[in-house]
Formats: sequence, structure tokens, C-alpha cells
Amino acid sequence: MSESIARRFTGVAGITAGAGLVAEVPLYFIYSGPPPDSNVLTRLLIGILALGCVLVFATAFRELVRTVAPEAEWVGALAFASGLTYTTVTLVSSGLEAGAVIAADHPVDPTVTVSGTYILYGTISRMLLGMFLVSFGYAASKACLLPRWTHRTAYVLAAVNLAFVPSLFFGNTPADFYAANGWGTTALMGALLSYWLLAVGIATVRSAGRVR
Repeated sequence: MSESIARRFTGVAGITAGAGLVAEVPLYFIYSGPPPDSNVLTRLLIGILALGCVLVFATAFRELVRTVAPEAEWVGALAFASGLTYTTVTLVSSGLEAGAVIAADHPVDPTVTVSGTYILYGTISRMLLGMFLVSFGYAASKACLLPRWTHRTAYVLAAVNLAFVPSLFFGNTPADFYAANGWGTTALMGALLSYWLLAVGIATVRSAGRVR
């Protein structure tokens, strides 16, 4: 695969992942109480498909780093490994939520009732995303793959994610900003990741036109 095609493939995966996550987040705020099953399962399905694209993005990014800057392959591999683990953890969380909703004979709010997802969506995901973003930023900078703003924003977003790692000590009220399953810890971080993936995906596709 040529470098130009690899860049386009990576970028399209990032754009698709970001668009899917952007579409998912608002569905968490439509209902003030337990949402209907259709709402929960729809947002989970969108999220699952988007996470598949995140995995493709992380894999393609590793291969792009290997192609352009073999000396930075190790950090590209770290980005892939942390991206893969983040995707797996979040998919497990989605599976637990979907199972609870399908099994219940009345509407439930899985962000509250499924206690097993609290730190999976929160602390654990924040740590893994922090690792992914730091390694992405370093690899992109080392290999001169993308515009400077892409790795700088990766570092900033990584710091914000890591700041939410201690949120497991602050209860389980989704309406709270800083809680194990609070809207800041989960929804806000998901939204920031969504728009970052969209922007980086677009930048990656555009960079393919400058490669000869």
C-alpha cells in the first residue's frame, strides 16, 4: 500500500469513527429519566460501529507510522495497543448495558443500574485514552506525519482524560460532572474524542494530497 493510500484509509477511518461518536452522544440527553429500550439500544449500536472504526483507525495509524518512520514504529505500536484495549473495554461496557436493557421487563437507565460499567467507561477508559493520545501525539510528531496542531491537541486531550482518572472516588451520579459515571467523565470526554477524531481524520485525508 502506498503512503498516499495509507493516509486516506487512516483518515477515512478517523472521520467515520468521529461521525459515529458525534451521533451517539446526544442520544444520552434526550430523556430525563430511564430511557426506552429503543433509545439505549440505538445509541449502543451506533457506538459499537463507531468503535469498530476507532480500531481500524488505530491499526491504520500504526501501519502509517511504520511506513513513514520505521524508527518510531514502537510508539505507533503503543498507540495501536492502547487503542485496541480502549476499544475492547468500551465494547465490553456496551455489552453489559445492552444485556441489562434486554433482560429488564421495564425501562432502566443502564448508566446507573449497571454498576459494572462505572469505571470501565470512566477511570479505565480515561487512562487508556490518555495513553493512546500521548503515543499518537508523539508518533505523529516524531514521524512528521500531520500538522503540528494534531499532536499538540492530542497531548492536551490526553491531559484532560488523565485528570478524570481519580473520578472513581466521587460517587455514581450521572448528573454530576466529576463522578465515576458522571457526564464530564463519560459524555464530555466522548464528545471531545469525537470531534478530535473528525478533525484529525480530515487532516490525514488532506495530507495524502501532498504526498508524491
